[in-house]
Amino acid sequence: MASNKLLMLSVVAIFLPAMAMATDYIVGDDSGWTINFDYQTWAKDKVFYVGDKLVFQYPKGYHNVFKVNGTAFKDCDIPPPSEALTSGNDTVVLKTPGQKWYICGVDNHCSAYGQKLSITVLYQYGWEPAPAPLAPTPISSSPSLPTPTAPSWPPAPSLPTTPAPTPEPWVPTTLSVPETTVTDPWAPAPAPWAPSPISSPPSLPTPTAPSWPPAPSPYPWI
Repeated sequence: MASNKLLMLSVVAIFLPAMAMATDYIVGDDSGWTINFDYQTWAKDKVFYVGDKLVFQYPKGYHNVFKVNGTAFKDCDIPPPSEALTSGNDTVVLKTPGQKWYICGVDNHCSAYGQKLSITVLYQYGWEPAPAPLAPTPISSSPSLPTPTAPSWPPAPSLPTTPAPTPEPWVPTTLSVPETTVTDPWAPAPAPWAPSPISSPPSLPTPTAPSWPPAPSPYPWI
């Protein structure tokens, strides 16, 4: 029991000074919340912590206060009238760290007269803005297994791969050579002269033997 009380006292001792150190800032100081005032220069030398308060003071009915995001702040987009603060002494508690944006939604006070304020809120202890919340680690799904494919049967025969012919490093140039008669070195040399052929003697008529006694003439008077 004593240890629990000691712990509670320690927590109070830590946070009580932080609560006591909270600062109320009157936006624009003596000028208040109005037109034709440089609120970025006003906020430049100030450090805002969680727990501090912004007090917007203005004549009621002449101005109002809208809390917007960065895009609406840049473009002076006016939110619905139901979101406006209109009391003339509006107090905004800075509950969370980060960037904050405020504009006036009356007529063109934001776009034409620069009635807008942007500040950065830090932790009470330390000079760094609040860290972004950690994103939950996604649960990794089990790896997907490849879908088995049914083997084809009978298996397709594998065709031999014909290697591509290797190109010759060079191609000889075909020379046209005139035809020449090649003499066989071992052929016998022709005879220096050839004997003239012997001419055969002329054929003589064959003599016929006379018939004897001579045949009688069929004509006796001859």
